[in-house]
Amino acid sequence: MLPLILVIVLVVLALAVLPLFPYSRGWGYFPGGTIFVILVVLLILWLIGVV
Repeated sequence: MLPLILVIVLVVLALAVLPLFPYSRGWGYFPGGTIFVILVVLLILWLIGVV
């Protein structure tokens, strides 16, 4: 149950950091890239049964 909640939270965070507003376009890939890497690592750990 916990991994599913973590995945849902990370997906919501990934959507939240999309550069949709003019002031956030200068952020580059850092916020979204960080959330994406965390999501991929968590997904891999979940698939191999560690989490």
